[in-house]
Amino acid sequence: NGIPASRYASEEELNLGGGGGPSSPPSNPFAVDDDGDGGSDDGYVNGDDAYPEYGETTNNESSNVELWKDDIRSKNRNGKHSFEMVPLSEELDDGGEFNYDNEDDDGRHLRQRSQQSNAPFSGDDYATSKTFLPKSVYHYLFPPNVPRVVQLCRPENIAVPACYLLVGLLQGLSGPFTNVYPLDLNASEAQQATISSLKSLPSTFKLAFGFLSDNFPLFGYRRKSYMLIGWAITSFSMFLLLFFSDLSKDAVELYNSQLEEGDDSAGRYQRQIQSTLDDPTALTAGEPPSIPFLSFSLLLFGTGFWFADVMGDSIVAEKAKFEPESSRGHLQSTCYACRFFGLMIAAPLSTVIYSSYGPNAVVVLMAGLPASIVPLVYLLKETKNVPVASTKDQCGEIWTTVCSRAVWQPMGFVYLYNVLQVGNAAWKQYLKTVLGFTSNQLNTLLIVAYVLLWLGIMAYKKFFIQWSWRTVYISTTLLNGLFSALQILLIQGITFGLSPFLFALGDDAFADFISGIQFLPTTIMMVHLCPVGSEGASYAMFTTMSNSAYTLATAFSTLLLGVWDVSKEAMERGQLSGMINLTALTTLIQVSGVLFVGLLPRTKEDLANLHADPMSGSKIGGFLFLFVTLSSVVYSLVIGVLNIVKPGWAGES
Repeated sequence: NGIPASRYASEEELNLGGGGGPSSPPSNPFAVDDDGDGGSDDGYVNGDDAYPEYGETTNNESSNVELWKDDIRSKNRNGKHSFEMVPLSEELDDGGEFNYDNEDDDGRHLRQRSQQSNAPFSGDDYATSKTFLPKSVYHYLFPPNVPRVVQLCRPENIAVPACYLLVGLLQGLSGPFTNVYPLDLNASEAQQATISSLKSLPSTFKLAFGFLSDNFPLFGYRRKSYMLIGWAITSFSMFLLLFFSDLSKDAVELYNSQLEEGDDSAGRYQRQIQSTLDDPTALTAGEPPSIPFLSFSLLLFGTGFWFADVMGDSIVAEKAKFEPESSRGHLQSTCYACRFFGLMIAAPLSTVIYSSYGPNAVVVLMAGLPASIVPLVYLLKETKNVPVASTKDQCGEIWTTVCSRAVWQPMGFVYLYNVLQVGNAAWKQYLKTVLGFTSNQLNTLLIVAYVLLWLGIMAYKKFFIQWSWRTVYISTTLLNGLFSALQILLIQGITFGLSPFLFALGDDAFADFISGIQFLPTTIMMVHLCPVGSEGASYAMFTTMSNSAYTLATAFSTLLLGVWDVSKEAMERGQLSGMINLTALTTLIQVSGVLFVGLLPRTKEDLANLHADPMSGSKIGGFLFLFVTLSSVVYSLVIGVLNIVKPGWAGES
């Protein structure tokens, strides 16, 4: 989200994958910390041990005061004691640090923390943790300035970064497999397009996945049950491929040799067995998967993958509201750092495993890794049986949200900016045809892109997270334009004494590093736009709108190929003027996105001011937002279905 399209990373790899009822708290995702207590003043009291139960009240019939009301919270902060809500079953500290009273009838109570406590709302339990770790290490793993609910290394939270890591690992492992294995099976270009569409088609339904989990809890849980189902489907799809086909190198070799002999009948494997009996040294193998069966398995894989990914995003959207103002954004940056780290590690590893051991070993990993997260998801702490508002109320809450200027204005910038990230679609062909880059060199560029994207994420988390969002976008856009313009020098042969490969490597390395820095600001913004109780559907809606802009940018880049002659034949003849013109044009289009940066709030405070403006609501803005989002979903569905039911409709052979 918000990231300029990498020249080598695929769109899917950069893809991001009830509230509002009368018993819900005020939905204010834009609140800031104005009292210095280290917590976000968003209308609830956040404890260090448990999620607040929205809508819970004291059982005093004379008052029936809702716990999140500002006057009660102010009274608690300014009085002798501060209060927070925890489950009744929580154990008391042996040292008597906490005293309990005001127990109510439904099994909940207020915990009264003494004035002597040094860590109100902080989650700092080092003194009572009985850990063998040094204090500095313990506080690095469990930052004392944030509530326990957002301390990701806690056993009850570790499933969240693990989910993001698993997303990156599976993206990295599946990339070479889905790109190379169909070619080994002699799939046509049209069949390759079908396979690619089937794998990515479920991402179109992210909005439906989020809406399902928001409205229909399973076994009392809105997230963890569905996450388990998603990863189970992912694992099952690959085991299905393993058990009902032969993915070995020998199977591919035998399959291709039989095709070369013109024998593609179903009985060739029986004849192969008979030939083995006659000649013990003959090649033996089972039958590799057919293209339809491979496509079906990858469709199941994509369905489970994106389903679980949406659950992970929804949990982060919920937890991010507990972050204190001083650390706002660190939760997401950590999770996305895990995702891109997994992608960075798995992509080259998958290539090596595929080359050395064949596709079977890659699929074994793709089947086994999702199963490994099951114990962590089981430990994930999620409040059970949370009251869910009606579907009508949730839809009304989402409509109110998208009508807010604090939503449609910045999201309008995100869409316009992303749709202008039009790349040079002929660039890879130039590197291969004119500069003679080998497959290993192109793979090296891809791996470096992954590494630099991850480093950019880490750099933003470490150095730029407090910068103004506008400053980040303006500076990174101009720098990205500069490095894109360096491609013109490479086309003209001006490399300052460096080899073309090193020059291209340096150019793309800096460009992808900048892209990594630019990735997080809008994702941090989007997660705080989500209304309470509808995080799954709303965050999926925001990311769908953002990602659909990249789809259109890809389509525009393809259309620009017809403006000048940048064909392979023209490159072989040495006619490179078209490449220079196309590179200059795409660079200018990409940089032009900075003209719309005025639509983006400078900081979270500006976003809060937009939300607070009583004149900020606009039904026209909300309608345009939903129209663009739903139109993008329909567009993606149509393209995907056409690739499946009518292979080759776009001109592939």
